[in-house]
Formats: sequence, C-alpha cells, structure tokens
Amino acid sequence: MSDQVTQDFRFAPWWWEAAPPPESRTDAPSGAYDHVVIGSGFTGVSAALHLARGGRSVALLDSERLGAGASRRNAGFIGRVMKKSFGEIADAKDEAYARKTYEELHTAYEGIFDLAAHEKIACHATRCGRFIGATAPGHRAYIDADLARLKAALGHDFETLRPERQREAIGSDHYHGGVVIRDSGSIHPGLLHQGLLDRAIEAGVAAFGETRVTELHEEAERVRVVTPKGEITAREVVLATNGYTQHPGWYKRRLVPFRAFMATTEPLDPALLDALIPHGRTIIDSNTNIDFFRRAPDAPRLIFGGATAEKLADEAAIAARMRRIMLKVFPQLSDIRLSHVWDGYCAGTFDMKPHVGRRGRLHYALGYNFAGVALGCRFGKRIADRILGEELAPSVFDGSGFPTMPLYTGHPWFIGAAMRYFAWRDAGLAKRWEKAAQRQARSAA
Repeated sequence: MSDQVTQDFRFAPWWWEAAPPPESRTDAPSGAYDHVVIGSGFTGVSAALHLARGGRSVALLDSERLGAGASRRNAGFIGRVMKKSFGEIADAKDEAYARKTYEELHTAYEGIFDLAAHEKIACHATRCGRFIGATAPGHRAYIDADLARLKAALGHDFETLRPERQREAIGSDHYHGGVVIRDSGSIHPGLLHQGLLDRAIEAGVAAFGETRVTELHEEAERVRVVTPKGEITAREVVLATNGYTQHPGWYKRRLVPFRAFMATTEPLDPALLDALIPHGRTIIDSNTNIDFFRRAPDAPRLIFGGATAEKLADEAAIAARMRRIMLKVFPQLSDIRLSHVWDGYCAGTFDMKPHVGRRGRLHYALGYNFAGVALGCRFGKRIADRILGEELAPSVFDGSGFPTMPLYTGHPWFIGAAMRYFAWRDAGLAKRWEKAAQRQARSAA
C-alpha cells in the first residue's frame, strides 16, 4: 500500500484534522432528565441544543465519542435533493405532494446557512454550486427533463452542459455532459458539528460520549434508559442514531444500514486543483449509487468517495478502491497518493425517503438516504419544537407510513443485490431516455 498512500497516512476522516471528536467525560450519567437524546450527530445535537434553550434538562448520549459517526464523516454537500427526484414523486403521488417535499428540502438547505450565520459557526459554508455528471447520454436527457419540471414548479434554476462544454465544469472527459445547479452548497461538516456541540453544552446539555444505550423501558410517565455506566430516566427520548441504530424491533426493521467510503489526497498543486474543479463546485454522478468529488475547503486537496455498500476488508482494500474511483474520473492523478481514507455508516429506507415522527414517549428522525446534513439539523429542531409545543406546521416527512419488509430484522443481507438492481435500473433509464431523445431529434428534423 506504500505507493498508494502518504507516509503520514491516517485511517480517519480529513475533517478530524480540524475538528476531532472530543474525548469523553469520565463521569457517568445518572438521575432524571426531562429528555434523553440518543445519538450525537446533527439530528441529536440540534434537538438537544433547542430543547436546552427551551428550558429543559437534557442528556445527550452516544455509543462512540461525540460526533464520531456519520456527521463528522460525510462529504459536507448541501442541496435540496433526495434519492427520489421531483418527477418520480410527482408521478408516484401527485405534483402538489412533490412540491411540498421539495419546498421542505429547500427550507432545510437554506436553514444550514441561516444556522451557521446565527450561531456564528465558522464552517466554510458556501453556495459553491454542483455539477451532476451524466454517466450516459440518456441520463443527461432525464436529469434535464426532471429539473425542468422542478423549475416550472418552484423556480429552481439549472443549466445543462453538453459534452463539448463539460470542461467548463470538470477537468475530465469521463462523463457525457451534465447539469450545473449553481446554488447548491457545501460546508466543513466537522466544524459545523463541533460548533453545534459547543453551543449545546453551553446551553446546559449534559453530553456523554462512549455511553451505549443497551435498554429502553417505556413506563407510564417516564422512560428508563439503561447504559453500562448507569441508568437514567427521562420524560421523553429522542432517537437519532440513523445508520448506527442498534435498538431492535420497530426502528431497526425500517432502516437499511450501509457502509460508505471516502478519501482525501495529499496536497495538490493549486493550479492542478483549479483544472480539476474549475469553479469549486461539488460533483456527483447521475447513478443511484454515486461517486462524488469536492475540493477540501481548508487545504489544496481533493476529497471524494463512492463504492457504497461494497465489501472492502481492510484499509489497503479501501485505499485501492478509492484510487480506482479517482483515476477513473481523473486519470491525470496517477502519481497522487492518499493521505486519509475512512468509512462510516449511513441508512436508507425501503421507500428511499427520510422519516420523522413519534411513537409513545420516543421521538425519532431516521433514514436520511444521503440527505442527513441539512435535514438532520432541521429534523432535530422540529422534534424540539414539537416537544416544546412550538411546532408551526407538520413536516411532509411526518406520518405513520414508515415501511418495512416481511421477515426483515435489520440485517441487510440483500444490500449487494440491491446495488446490482440500482445499476440495472440506471442502465435501463439511460436507454429509454436516449431513445426518447433520438426520436425527438428526428421529429425536429
């Protein structure tokens, strides 16, 4: 592996260079709280912060160090997107529902910038734009048509780039053109999370890392929360564990956890980095199982990821797989080594939609399907507002329709087959839309 990685290589997120998860406190949680929040990612820390500012006593628990999960491991992309496109939602249900869904996604997107500004968190929040690279000509036609529907409904603008203009957006010939969304954004997820955690602790939240919840017992007027370090009680509990959910039963049966991978290069010549990503936009491809790229916000490095849910055994295998992704799109980086490689767990759902709700004394926000930064912060505050009696309107992601599958217990044995299905579906989509574009061209001629 020595020719693939730097001498100071770390199997840890690049974000932890600036924002390492804090060391856990030595005392044990005890006593009674108004609320216990399980999971210290964006959802959990946001809920804890707003509950504490609402005058409630709050304990924040995490099985790892605070923030060591996906919130300080993700790519830091900010957009108003879901795995289900505007058109898919409109066709499956109706356009009014699709409009409400994407209005809330847009509100969550804007909320990140408002949150960082209001809390004075320096986290490199920027509206850098996004390039979606089409992995087939038919994908470009499909994305163009879908975003045109979204623009007609909500006014969100975009620009389609044919292959001859692709180099305006990315220093690669790998794609078949694509689409630019100029007002998508990015952040440094580690610094955003650290800022929110600092504000929560300042507000009085008792935060305990490396404190796994082993049992929850809901009683008439309280919930008993059992950990190896001791037992505490709360009037209500917030479950915000997403891909790290361990609680059996109803919640685990509705989540499909999967492993995701990322990497960072050694420092690059700034001129080379400018050639790779000319305008500093985030980059994703048009596949369901995406590869993605961005510039580091605080150093001349390329950050990227992909190979989601693949079975990669060790650091060497992950590093080798990440380099193949990098060189597939940027073959000019053949001499470049990786300084950081890492993994983490996300969670999908059977309807590919996030869910926020309540069951008894337990509130939950789970199943983000790669939309966890913006929606996580929003859902955490929504849960707090609901508990405090300050919720203005229900979320489009509310409701009891949180599906599972018969006999599914939370172990995603089918994940490999699901990824192959997505690849097959992507290929079929590309063929259908390419044929449609050809028919339209012949008619115009």
